[in-house]
Amino acid sequence: MKSIERPIVAALLKRFRSPGALLQVVLGPRQVGKTTALHQVIARWPGPSHYASADLPAPPGPEWVLAQWQIARHRAKETRKKTLLVLDEVQKVTRWSEVVKSLHDEDRRAKTPVRVAILGSTSLHVERGAQESLAGRFEQHFVPHWSFGECRAAFRWSLDQWIYFGGYPGAAAFVRDQTRWRSFVSDSLVEAVLSRDVLQMAPVQKPALLRQLFMLAVRSPAQVLSFNKMLGQLQDAGNTVTLAHYLDLLSSAFLVSGLERWNGGVLRSRASSPKLVVWNNAILNALSGLTFAETRHRPDWWGRLVENAVGAHLLNHGLSRATFYWQEAHAEVDYVVERGRDLTAFEVKSGRTTASPSLDTFRRRVPRAKILTVGTGGIPLEEFFSTDPASWL
Repeated sequence: MKSIERPIVAALLKRFRSPGALLQVVLGPRQVGKTTALHQVIARWPGPSHYASADLPAPPGPEWVLAQWQIARHRAKETRKKTLLVLDEVQKVTRWSEVVKSLHDEDRRAKTPVRVAILGSTSLHVERGAQESLAGRFEQHFVPHWSFGECRAAFRWSLDQWIYFGGYPGAAAFVRDQTRWRSFVSDSLVEAVLSRDVLQMAPVQKPALLRQLFMLAVRSPAQVLSFNKMLGQLQDAGNTVTLAHYLDLLSSAFLVSGLERWNGGVLRSRASSPKLVVWNNAILNALSGLTFAETRHRPDWWGRLVENAVGAHLLNHGLSRATFYWQEAHAEVDYVVERGRDLTAFEVKSGRTTASPSLDTFRRRVPRAKILTVGTGGIPLEEFFSTDPASWL
């Protein structure tokens, strides 16, 4: 495996070396290299540092943050140099944002040279804590699943391999033994996120229902399903409000997002039918039970994987709040990205070139939109997955 340094390393070093002492909040899925990246930052940091993880058997209290902070303060005082403090898995700490605010403000008043990075694997807890208590005190960074370009550089994967095995670097060592690979992704990654992140983020009255919803999404990648249809397929499903809430929790853990239908800026309804996109294709294929060869010879399923990968590529590049789908009667456009006044529609094609009446309908309805085809007859898949999708918007 070729050593990869992700862009977050240079970004953080630049922030820590610049004037000012804003907290650096780093978010992203589990097992994508956030901790590794921070250790690379520490290795290149010219002064003292202290790293601590709150990923402990029992959730620590706010005194844990104070103890780690005092260690960093002591090293800064001893050396009279800027000291780097890294707090990992901070969402595990009860009331973490309150104590971080207090300590950070103390350091600013005393001009203590401690620079702080806070890492988390669930956006709900970390973002909520930062926004409620740390307003004006932090900058936020997102570390996504590994892209095709990174996996190609590190593991020499082909595009087809990346579409199947996805972007978990820790699982790459097991791809020659696909049974072991599927077990690793399912047990060590997916189950860890569901049991240790999702079910601890917020009160979940029906954990079995949340797991059923997750598996329904895994069986239906890149498909639009109404909440009523979901209710008909799930046991003890409750109501649409419960399903929408559980889908939000899965999205906050970077597992599954339910994209809303774009309707021209009209206030969107929570009851509208979501399009289910899984953030990493490895999850889909580890849980499908199909080998790489079997999957590649199922054109319909492979087409779903390609379409899901396009949606996941958009989500993983920071466009989760700007990505929708469009549907009207029998016409549907795979993805619509809205940023300000700019609107870009993406139609995914992984088979033969055919005309798209849906795109023609959308073009007539929204003449200002930029229309792009990804795959057959349009932007080559390798090129699309090798670049930041913002370059196409």
